[in-house]
Amino acid sequence: MSKKSMHKKRMLGKRLKRARRIPLLATVRTHRRIRENMFSRNWRRSKLKLK
Repeated sequence: MSKKSMHKKRMLGKRLKRARRIPLLATVRTHRRIRENMFSRNWRRSKLKLK
């Protein structure tokens, strides 16, 4: 396994947090205006384009 730089690790962490699913309470409170996460992605299909 290759070692990741701190910059790359931070970037991966940010993307992971971004891709999390929306809490149920958020959808209920906004009367389902917010239904899905725009930043969600499938790790099998779409790969991250990191520098």
